[in-house]
Amino acid sequence: MSRTSDRGASETGTGADTRIGIGVVHTVLPTVLTAPVDLPEFSELDPQAAEFVCGSGIGTVGVLEDTTAGDLAALAVRGLLDRLDGLAGNGPAVARPDTLMLVGPRAPDVLLGSDACRVQAEAKLDGAFAFTLDGLGCTGSSAAWALGRDLLLADPSRQSVLIAHGSRPTGLDRVRYPVTVIGDGAYAMTLVRGGRPVLRAHRQETDGTFHDLFRVDYKQVPSYEWREECSSADRYRFELAMNSRMRLARMVDEVLAEAGVDKDAVATTLMQNVTASAYQFYETLLGLPIHPVCGEHLAVYGHLGAMDVVLNLDRLLARGELAPGDLVLVLNNSPVAAWAVTLWEV
Repeated sequence: MSRTSDRGASETGTGADTRIGIGVVHTVLPTVLTAPVDLPEFSELDPQAAEFVCGSGIGTVGVLEDTTAGDLAALAVRGLLDRLDGLAGNGPAVARPDTLMLVGPRAPDVLLGSDACRVQAEAKLDGAFAFTLDGLGCTGSSAAWALGRDLLLADPSRQSVLIAHGSRPTGLDRVRYPVTVIGDGAYAMTLVRGGRPVLRAHRQETDGTFHDLFRVDYKQVPSYEWREECSSADRYRFELAMNSRMRLARMVDEVLAEAGVDKDAVATTLMQNVTASAYQFYETLLGLPIHPVCGEHLAVYGHLGAMDVVLNLDRLLARGELAPGDLVLVLNNSPVAAWAVTLWEV
């Protein structure tokens, strides 16, 4: 049984058609939660990996049995469209999507076929153009925000871009040592003219030298034997971490400069949920405290891949802690390696 939440957005008023923001967000989360130590693979971990899991800050992970990433993404899109139908006639923020952008899962449900078009068909999103944004890991959602904004700005006839993603582990194992523990979930969200919060500034980068840091040998073994392999845990912990440190620090400065503000103007900062220690690392690096909502979701749901930043932003806005005009900085990175920094104005 899934639990869903949704949130609408208001218009920004006259002349807002060039300011792109969030229309509606719909999330799907499990009610069945499992402690990492109770996962089947935990007893097979070596002591170092087991210690990592126990110190990750993840108390439980959400499990949605007998589902695929595509199943979950389609469920989230159908829920969002139901929400839009209920708000019909209330302005551009609830316009029917004419583009569906599926943020690629860790592994596609089918080869040669189209997961994006499958989600479109199951959601009955007739008339929309569907495609997949892939190869960026967790950072895919942040890249989708920027691409969705650009699509709306480039084509005045386009009304709404729908972004969706389903989080599932690649194979049977949820422990992704030395990175995190994977949970299940999905989201769908729209970008529209006149939506809130508004996307004020964005930067994204990739570094192809890390493309093979993680891999799954899916051609030589059946899917039930898929195991993720890290070519070098030290390279992940040190070389990639140092690269992330330098890039994100610079990218934050660039985003704030583009928006014409300094760090004191940022109301709060969000990021993806990988481990509790990651929050401490980036707080120290950037001098910006990470909002507690991130750690709360990490503790309950584990790492939800590209869904993390969307869930964190949506639930933060629902708390009512922020006022109109407040700025929220969202950091996102993944081991492929890709980085993104986005500034949203509430």
